[in-house]
Parts: sequence; C-alpha cells; structure tokens
Amino acid sequence: MTQTPTPHTPAQGQARVQFTVPAQHPMVTVLGSGDSLLRVIEKAFPGADIHVRGNEISAVGDQADVALISRVFDEMMLVLRTGQPMTEDAVERSIAMLKASEASGDAGSETPAQVLTQNILSSRGRTIRPKTLNQKRYVDAIDKHTIVFGIGPAGTGKTYLAMAKAVQALQSKQVNRIILTRPAVEAGERLGFLPGTLYEKIDPYLRPLYDALHDMLDPDSIPRLMAAGTIEVAPLAYMRGRTLNDAFIILDEAQNTSPEQMKMFLTRLGFDSKIVITGDVTQVDLPDGTKSGLRQVQDILEGVEDVHFSRLSSHDVVRHKLVGRIVDAYEKYDSKHGTESGAHKARKSAAKGSKGK
Repeated sequence: MTQTPTPHTPAQGQARVQFTVPAQHPMVTVLGSGDSLLRVIEKAFPGADIHVRGNEISAVGDQADVALISRVFDEMMLVLRTGQPMTEDAVERSIAMLKASEASGDAGSETPAQVLTQNILSSRGRTIRPKTLNQKRYVDAIDKHTIVFGIGPAGTGKTYLAMAKAVQALQSKQVNRIILTRPAVEAGERLGFLPGTLYEKIDPYLRPLYDALHDMLDPDSIPRLMAAGTIEVAPLAYMRGRTLNDAFIILDEAQNTSPEQMKMFLTRLGFDSKIVITGDVTQVDLPDGTKSGLRQVQDILEGVEDVHFSRLSSHDVVRHKLVGRIVDAYEKYDSKHGTESGAHKARKSAAKGSKGK
C-alpha cells in the first residue's frame, strides 16, 4: 500500500479514479488486516498505482485497469453491506470474475457480489454459498430443472453444493426425503476383496457423503433421520426396481456408472422429485473396456427439456489453490500424451474392445 498526502497525477495516456469508502465501513474491512486485501488487488493489477489517504482510495494507470479496480472496490462495498466479510480468496475470485466478464464482453453476467452473497444453507454457525460464477449457475440450475448434471474436476463443489441444496429442500419441505447414492467402484479395488460384512465393505465408498451431511446437519439428528428413512445413503445397486417420489436424489461419482446403470438410475425418477448427478469424466475407475455412463449420457440427453448440464473447470476449484494447478497440469499432460487418464483412457479401452470383436 502507498499512502500519500497529495493526489497522484496520472501521466499522459493514463487514467485516474478516486472513491470514498463510506464511514460505516472501517478501512480494515476494505484493505484487510495488514493490508492483505489491498495487496491482492495490487498484485492483480501490477501496472497500476493504488494510493490510500484516510478513507479515500485512488488508482492511477491504464484506463482499462483503473476501471476494473474501481469495479472491484464497488463489488467489495456491496458484499460488505450485507455484513459478510471480504477475504483474500473472495477478492481474488471477484477480480477473476470481472476480468472474465470484461474479456468475454458479457456485460449482463452475474456480478461478484451476486455470486458471493447468495446464501444456500446456514448451518452450525456458518453459511454455505457459491464461490464462483459457474457454481452460482450450477446452484441456480438445480432450482430451475428437474435433472441436473454437475460435471467437473475434484474440488469444484459439485457434490457439496448439491448436498446443501438437498438439505435446504428438506428443511423447506419441498421434498420429504434425501437419497444419496454412489456406485461402489474405486480405483484398483473391488468389494469382494475388502474385509468385513457387506455394510462394512460399502461404508468407505459412502463415507464422503456422510462427511458432507455432518457439515450441514446436527450430527445427533442424522441417525434419527436415517432410521426414519428421511435420509438414505446407499450404493447405486440398491436403487434398482424403485420409483423415488417426493425426494431429492444425488448420484455422486457418476463417471463410474455403466451406461446401463445410468439409464436405470435416471428412470427411478418419480413425482415431485429432483435428481442431481455429479462426476468427473477425467477420473473413471471402471474396468478396461467398460464405457462410462456419464460420458455417454451427455450425448443422449444434451438439449432435452428440463435436463441441464453444468460444467465446472479448474477455475471453480475451491480447495487449496494448488488443487486447481494440479488439475490444469494433468489436463496439459493428457493433451500432450493423449493416452493415460480420463477421456483418453476410455477411448483407448474402447479401441481395444473393438479390435477384439
């Protein structure tokens, strides 16, 4: 941060903008502890000079940069007015959204403040909200459509946000029960080789769904809700032959379904129910030669009324920043080598199968 007692005069070809932070917002909420938020903005716009004097902030630099800096602070004010604090991550995501909107010319796109202040579920002292534009659109699609596919890499919040919407629907009495399911297939493992009873074998595959539930509901209430059938967590095979009415149904890890399993699951849909299907088509753990139902269903149902595909990317990863970089690195590797993971792996397996016929 640069503090200066005199206004900074722009050089020729540069622009200058100045704005006043309202008195009700302490400067520490805008600049961050130790000016941490300001440093995020300065890092994102290295060609601009940002100066602070009292509650006055000015920026000098390239006209496009200065305009975006002004919008960043405007969006921060809108978020702060809701009582929600700004974090370094929120500022970074706001800047990324504004830059993407500017680059695409999509002036009608949702603003960072609209994304960051959309409350999905308040539970156990914290509120679950989307953190990226694609996450907001995914959440909005769940409200608008009966069947929604959330497709994207690990850490993009596909399952977590779907779970939050399911709990919200249950609490608001839009549905009478929540059904959570996964195919019991993982990399290099088969149920028959695991020790214990059938329940003990299945439990590790369903554990991530239990963990998300514990984040969103009072842990003491979960056994009671499960005993009453209000919440059901079960492997995909248990869905066969059922019609699921008045339910919010989530199929997680759907890339590990076969085409037959995917069709079976989709046709379980009953009246007043909603289905969300999540998966990452680059992490298929099916045996060689087995097609992924999640890959195939995109070709079959794309464009069908009341079915929506939400696609998330590494830019929507909300885990450690390194996760997004790892996802990008793997995508680059796959593009270069074209054989080892995801779609490339499936195509290789399919080719092997066709040669044997």
